[in-house]
Amino acid sequence: MTLRIGVIGTGAIGQDHIHRISNNLHRGHIVAVTDVNLEQAQRTASQLNEPARIFADGYQLIASPDVDAILVASWGPTHEEFVLASIAAGKPVFCEKPLAVTAEGCMRIMDAEMAYGRPLVQVGYMRRYDRSYRQLKQVLDEGRIGETLLVHAAHRAPSAPGCTGDMAITDSHVHEIDVLRWLLDDDYISAQVIQPRSTRLAAKGLQDPIIVLLETRKGIRIDTEIFVNCQYGYDIQCQIVGEKGIAHLPEPSSVQMRSDARLSTEILTDWKDRFADAYDVELQEWIDASLQNEVYGPTAWDGYVAAVTADACVKAKYSGLIEPIHLREKPAFYNRNRMFA
Repeated sequence: MTLRIGVIGTGAIGQDHIHRISNNLHRGHIVAVTDVNLEQAQRTASQLNEPARIFADGYQLIASPDVDAILVASWGPTHEEFVLASIAAGKPVFCEKPLAVTAEGCMRIMDAEMAYGRPLVQVGYMRRYDRSYRQLKQVLDEGRIGETLLVHAAHRAPSAPGCTGDMAITDSHVHEIDVLRWLLDDDYISAQVIQPRSTRLAAKGLQDPIIVLLETRKGIRIDTEIFVNCQYGYDIQCQIVGEKGIAHLPEPSSVQMRSDARLSTEILTDWKDRFADAYDVELQEWIDASLQNEVYGPTAWDGYVAAVTADACVKAKYSGLIEPIHLREKPAFYNRNRMFA
């Protein structure tokens, strides 16, 4: 059985997903593509081993009877409309983050999905599929360091072309927002942002680095350094402090070298290399689940929580205060964990 997939958006991430589905994964077939730049969509389709139909826009692609499922990799502000159209068509949809650019947009998606009657939406938070994070979660779930008390995290990138304003929170830190909730099985209640001395290498108007402080319902305190012009490499760190021990996120495997009187290991510089395997696992699991009418990955609820939390972090950045995080009550619909017939 094969899932016939239509892709909306053939920019960098869309092209990467098309390539991995076509070359690395099983039971998924790219049958349709579209992009606001139709010439780019045509070039992308021409590189496939099997022909794919080019649609003039996302709505036509979604409506096609030849398309079983939708992958949304277009510009962020278009995500909401295409996800809503996919739900209306009754088709599984994988949406790259953000699910929507506002919490209200995420709520509209949840309401539409619940009205339809079964989950259809998965959000592209790939860190949950990274082997290192899954190893760390296993340690926590097995209680090997006791109850979690503190989390120290860091999200560092060598440079950030085009990163301005609040993007360090809304584009970068949002991944920690999601994956730490998943690791800890907890939600956030407040956010604070500390702005230390800024690097001279940041774009004009970008405060870099920043430190985000979060508190969870269980009382766990989290500090995350977001430094997107660190120069030395792409470096994701996470240390969990428990009652009986400390657990670190495993480093990506690399060759340790002894040469020139130095002991060294390389540090990755590209986020796509750091999480390449996670993307493969993420999309393969989405394909397999969609063929069985299931959603096991990050849901529309997770997309909503990330949006509300990011909004609170942005507000805290400007207010200098500890800002509360208010979530709507989680619908029972999103507590389900079974196959939907």
